[in-house]
Amino acid sequence: MMADALLWLSFGGPESPADVRPFLENVTRGRGVPPERLDEVEAHYQHFGGVSPINRLNREAIDAVREELERQGVDLPIYFGNRNWHPMVEDTVAQMKADGVRSALVFPTSAYGGYSACRQYDEDIARARAAVPDAPDLTKLRHYFDHPLFVAAAADAVREATIPGGRLVFTAHSVPDSADVAAGPPGEGGRRYSRQVAEAARLVAAEVGAAEYDVVWQSRSGPPHIPWLEPDIVDHLEALHGKGVRAVVVCPIGFVSDHLEVVWDLDTEAADKARELGMDFARAATPGTDPRFAELVVELVRENLAGAPARKMSDFTLAGATRNGDPCAIGCCEPRRRPATPNVTRTP
Repeated sequence: MMADALLWLSFGGPESPADVRPFLENVTRGRGVPPERLDEVEAHYQHFGGVSPINRLNREAIDAVREELERQGVDLPIYFGNRNWHPMVEDTVAQMKADGVRSALVFPTSAYGGYSACRQYDEDIARARAAVPDAPDLTKLRHYFDHPLFVAAAADAVREATIPGGRLVFTAHSVPDSADVAAGPPGEGGRRYSRQVAEAARLVAAEVGAAEYDVVWQSRSGPPHIPWLEPDIVDHLEALHGKGVRAVVVCPIGFVSDHLEVVWDLDTEAADKARELGMDFARAATPGTDPRFAELVVELVRENLAGAPARKMSDFTLAGATRNGDPCAIGCCEPRRRPATPNVTRTP
């Protein structure tokens, strides 16, 4: 296929204290998150001066990809757009149109399937195109959780973080259990997101020769009565301590960069819990700053522009989902609708 540009599509994050609350309101709009929870999360951001590292890390990664494109002789400008904070993807797509871009590839900063990890990026693309008359065609690149460069970067990060006797623990962002059940086209059994995370963990563990490891979750934000993927990393540290484990190496396999949910939930909360328990704690780096990550992005681009073969390390049946920009199957990863609640008259 032909493409005039690459759109780097990410989550977004505040870059000043005044940005934090409106950013969080964008993230949680329509989800029924109580103000007290927003207050709590806002305090996490203010702990770091009201600035999330995510936009800076995205810009640095874009620079690395730009250099790799040039090194490989691929002439493709890169644009940066976000779902929840500036630069908003709608504004970026408007600029692309003004610059004469007719079609572009889209790199999502999530390696996985599932609603928030994949389908929501499709919704971002549709929303941006609907907001811009005669918008460029936009084709999202495939999942890359099992790409050999992604796995190699994560494995080397684990090796760098290894401490004597450390138990290897992989983490990814938790999601509501109902959303994970719905993650996959009808007939595939669902749980595309958690199954892909587990597969990525298996591949990395095999690369580093870890016969035993754990896959746990972090960063849940929903009401306590709604089940989310468990166990949480902090709870898991307590469980490991109870079994006599005295050291852990945590690999945030679900994340491509050290944004706030990594530096707070792992480097702050989990590290503090490990210290309280007297456990040695090391956290492996995310792959976004590894030179191989830029190579991975360019390889995904070349799959589309030049028909380069899609390299994968997994025979996992869901690994080919959304390959080369194919749209999701009908019903794939759609959030399950809650049953209607009948009106009930309460007696005071």
